[in-house]
Amino acid sequence: MYKKKPHKRYKLTLQFLESHISTSETILDLGVENPFTKVMKDHNYVVKNTKGEDLDSDTSTIENSDATVVTAFEIFEHLLSPYTVLKSIKADKLVASIPMRLWFSSAYQSKTDMWDRHYHEFEDWQFDWLLEKAGWKIIDSKKWTHPTKKIGIRPILRWFTPRYYIVYAERIKNSKD
Repeated sequence: MYKKKPHKRYKLTLQFLESHISTSETILDLGVENPFTKVMKDHNYVVKNTKGEDLDSDTSTIENSDATVVTAFEIFEHLLSPYTVLKSIKADKLVASIPMRLWFSSAYQSKTDMWDRHYHEFEDWQFDWLLEKAGWKIIDSKKWTHPTKKIGIRPILRWFTPRYYIVYAERIKNSKD
């Protein structure tokens, strides 16, 4: 089922999600429907996505959601103001992953798609601090590598350097204000 890229990431993300979130809960997944949305639905999660609006300037879908969990898989690095989005979440549970900043590789920037760019590439401590400042307590986290089968120094470093970071966090009571 998970034999091709990016399915290693999907497999690990799903395992992490299943270890913290019950299928009886409802999920608002930040970002438009995508291949991982289908993976979640295929594993009996009830998932709704945001509509493709610019979450930096329009958090109404998040604010009006009655989902019990928000997921954000590789979303926050695209936002200019992830703090605003994190503060607007009404749900008390969050599962979020980010691609980590790599010292040997510059931030990702698509040459053809202005939305497919990384404004932020966090180190784990920076993402933890952002979540804490926005009123979230990290309960669990995990990192993993993203090896490639290319030749070169950077591909070799990707075998040993964690690329993805995922967290399960809960809202700190009285932090919605």
